[in-house]
Amino acid sequence: MKVVLGYSGGLDTSVIVPWLKENYQADVVCMAGDVGQQGGLEGLEAKAIRTGASAFFGEDLRQEFVEDFVFPTLKIGAVYGRTYLLGTAMARPLLGRRQVEIAKQVGADAVAHGCTGKGNDQVRFELSYAALGPELDVIAPWREWELDSREACLAYARERGISLEGVDETKLYSRDENLWHISHEGGPLEDPAYEPDESMFLWTLSPELAPDDPEYVTIGFEAGVPVTVNGEAKSAVRLLETLNEIGARHGVGRADLVENRLVGMKSRGVYETPGGTLLYQALKDLESITIDRRSEGLKDQMAQLWADMLYEGRWWTPEREALQAMSDVLAKNVTGSVTLKLYKGSSRVVSRQSPLSLYREDLASFGAAAAYDHADASGFIRLFSLPSRAAASRDLSHGDNVSRIIQEVIEAGAV
Repeated sequence: MKVVLGYSGGLDTSVIVPWLKENYQADVVCMAGDVGQQGGLEGLEAKAIRTGASAFFGEDLRQEFVEDFVFPTLKIGAVYGRTYLLGTAMARPLLGRRQVEIAKQVGADAVAHGCTGKGNDQVRFELSYAALGPELDVIAPWREWELDSREACLAYARERGISLEGVDETKLYSRDENLWHISHEGGPLEDPAYEPDESMFLWTLSPELAPDDPEYVTIGFEAGVPVTVNGEAKSAVRLLETLNEIGARHGVGRADLVENRLVGMKSRGVYETPGGTLLYQALKDLESITIDRRSEGLKDQMAQLWADMLYEGRWWTPEREALQAMSDVLAKNVTGSVTLKLYKGSSRVVSRQSPLSLYREDLASFGAAAAYDHADASGFIRLFSLPSRAAASRDLSHGDNVSRIIQEVIEAGAV
């Protein structure tokens, strides 16, 4: 049997390579994708081969990740659980697709992942496999083996002489990192009453230690896609990196939430999404002057559908394609720039402008406006209130009839 394993080089996948060889007599091919995590793919090939893999595929997926997964999610405005900007969820369908492509390329029989049986990622990966490679078997060691803890995995590795170089045996947190965010889970965070220690944060400066002077940043968009920072055009990857740097040094983008996992339990996570926070805030504000009220309401409904779809791993579906097509239509006029003021953990919009703006000062002004006749409001309000006036008339008439009947009964001496 030949198996393509989604490989990170961490403890779990380092153990899974020999476990697959022992339990499935498998020829193991490792696949790792660089979506912006620290260190990228450095050293992973040598490590995979040392642990028993027959081949390694290292994929630089950063540009595709930002352009085809991050920006569409940003454009539609999807937020899960009111706060989570979906950083981990966005990377999984891309990694799953590339894993399937490599499996077909090397003639593999199966794909495998290192996700636990408690998390969302197992669903996200396996729905991608099902949509793109239904003929492939799926092996999920955490749902099969007897290694029920990190300590058991460490012992398993040592027994087989597997090098744990680069594996932090004392780490407190489970982390996921890509160009969009870094997440922190587990350890002391499993107590929802625990306030995170400042040393846990790896990207963002503490707001208390942020610069004493505010910083302004202007983000430019074309059809809902960010294209410039402070007037300078940038590639998708470099634009996000730049905004991460700016937001992080002002302590912007921290989120601490208890979310509802797909499998049914609640889980606490702390996220750092500095650039993403700035992008969401700026784009939402630009929409306020470039799309109409009904379109804005429709977009908000679509955003929730997208958030659930992405969180649950249903990326490779007609549902996502349809929502994305609608989003592209609604965003076609979302072009312009927004200026944000960053200061000690906060960011707020101070300016917005667009060549396609629907905002007209001559209409909005409280002063005299040749384009607007205040008297026109009378007819509008009368028509707009027609249902309310009809209901009130009905209720008044009905109330008069009831009063008349009661009076007639009293006069007849029946009461």
